[in-house]
Amino acid sequence: MRLVFLGTAEFAVPSLRRSAAEHDVLAVVTQPDKPGSRGRPAPRPVADAAHELGLAVLMPRWVRAPEAVAEIAALQPDALVVAAYGQILPQALLDVPRLASVNVHASLLPRWRGASPIAHAILAGDAETGVTIMQMDAGLDTGAMYLHGVAPIPADATTPSLTTTLAELGADLLSTVLRLLEHGEATATPQPADGVTLAPLLSREDGEVRWEESSAAEVDRRVRALQPWPGVTASLDGAPVRILQGRPDGERGRSAGAHPGSVVELDGESAVIATRAGLYVVERVLPPGSRAMTAAAFLRGRRHRS
Repeated sequence: MRLVFLGTAEFAVPSLRRSAAEHDVLAVVTQPDKPGSRGRPAPRPVADAAHELGLAVLMPRWVRAPEAVAEIAALQPDALVVAAYGQILPQALLDVPRLASVNVHASLLPRWRGASPIAHAILAGDAETGVTIMQMDAGLDTGAMYLHGVAPIPADATTPSLTTTLAELGADLLSTVLRLLEHGEATATPQPADGVTLAPLLSREDGEVRWEESSAAEVDRRVRALQPWPGVTASLDGAPVRILQGRPDGERGRSAGAHPGSVVELDGESAVIATRAGLYVVERVLPPGSRAMTAAAFLRGRRHRS
């Protein structure tokens, strides 16, 4: 089958590789290159994978622009495959393929429609999530569903680790759906009206933790969910730091009477912090303008300077 693949982020790479192995990928459409941190170029997982596979790469600034739609339409694809692309496709582009425009979405729709479904599933404390292969329409992840697969969310899951799991699951499901489309056997079911939740883009403000407003479990989910972006920032001994690693502490008795945000004790190289409910163990931090270090090393440095 003749495909045009649209994707940008790491989540899309397994689906691209599987599509290229099983079908004729006419071109890969990905976001234009962008500057990254400290002058380095931003990662471009799909573009790099496409070049490695010897596929043509298109980088329109706006895929909705008439010239971009015309360039893709000229390829006469049987299907468009979209996975973590980063732009909303216009109806004119969705109508281009002979068979269908399909999307690999990292949630069990209609839960977590939007740009950040994996992080929001962790933030909410969901026990499971998954991948849905859907027929695209002009709405925000509202199209009818071909197939879905379920994956448990481990207690220590981070957004990067869960992304890896779901990316492989998505590639398997996509392979099945494309085979069904090719043989005229694919059936799409409308999404239910109940159970809709939204997963909007994350901002820096989402990563700001106030100990007096959050439980230890909530801090833990935020630290795991907001990797690598936007990260979690909190006050440690009166100074803002980015929390890189930590865990909730089950010994709730030690927090009796402790003010939220206070250092209850040092536990080896970790700092035990009181929260609104329970204790959170901060293991590694990144102070502004410094290198990553243990929480205990950071506190020793502050007390030495004072």
